[in-house]
Amino acid sequence: MRDFDDWLTIRDLPLTRAREHMRAINQLGVPIADVAVFRTSGTSGEPAVIVLPSAVFELLYGITLARLDRSQLRCINEARKVGWDVTISGGNGHFAGAGIVRLMNHLRPWLAKRTTFIEAEQPIEKIVEQLNAIDGIGTIVTYPSVLSILAREKEAGRLNIEPALFRVSGETLTEALCQKVRHVFPSLKHNVVSSYASTECFTPSLQCSHGRHHVHEDWVILEAVDENMQPVPDGTLSATALLTVLVNDVQPIIRYDIGDRLRFYLDPCPCGSPFRSFQVEGRQATLLRIGDVALSPLVFDLEHQQARRIQLVQTAETEFEVRVSFDRRWTTFLVSLFYGPCTAISGL
Repeated sequence: MRDFDDWLTIRDLPLTRAREHMRAINQLGVPIADVAVFRTSGTSGEPAVIVLPSAVFELLYGITLARLDRSQLRCINEARKVGWDVTISGGNGHFAGAGIVRLMNHLRPWLAKRTTFIEAEQPIEKIVEQLNAIDGIGTIVTYPSVLSILAREKEAGRLNIEPALFRVSGETLTEALCQKVRHVFPSLKHNVVSSYASTECFTPSLQCSHGRHHVHEDWVILEAVDENMQPVPDGTLSATALLTVLVNDVQPIIRYDIGDRLRFYLDPCPCGSPFRSFQVEGRQATLLRIGDVALSPLVFDLEHQQARRIQLVQTAETEFEVRVSFDRRWTTFLVSLFYGPCTAISGL
């Protein structure tokens, strides 16, 4: 972020202007200087401000449609006939999940006319209430951690929806969760679709009907490397991965360390795609558990204007440490959570 102003190929969007734009939540998804501005979660460091030209989203839409196989296209069409597309994502900030929905409303209203957005930071009962109020849900897009909570609510009889498709991204999707979701949501017409995505590159790959992630090799370069940033052979689990985005001419991203562990397959995929396929292990969110209550990490509002970094650490069932870095020093606060755990943190 120190070199943000020199990093961009445009000169009319300094970092100060981008951050000022993101201070107003009503500006989420609204273009600035003809580009879209989002921020990363900062789970592994300082949040990055990511700038993308609007053409990237048109390319994303076109590539996705062009590379889905017949069974996937049929599933999407069936889901659209059922009803609404619902995105449950972080809304308390300029995050990409919510931002894409709002941006598409701005750029292509006809594409977004059957979509709605629900903030994932809300109490679970509020999310359930909003979902139950929607007349027909075709597709839900969210995180695996939130999907796990929805499966629990459905199993308990509090969630009454019958969606046709779930799409998840941002975290690792486990086979155990897939099986549970298929069991409690018999209305599903397809297995849970997992997208490998990040704010730096919205869709570097596409999951085929055989469950493999295929790199969009004409759009991105994805390298599996060891601790010394050297390539690892196919079939070997990497220490991290380097991402190069070939279509972002506003903020070039070249060999960006995204911190995910990848393993490229040795054999060709049975689906017939010419693009390399891989497995991903990384960015697995851990649900916070307080007694019988499971909370998504998104319910905690860990923002402060004067803080450089904030970290939440669960030290016991009802005890947390909130670590705040105001400059180069860390300050630790001890917090005990009783009834209403979210409000204890958000007032930091």
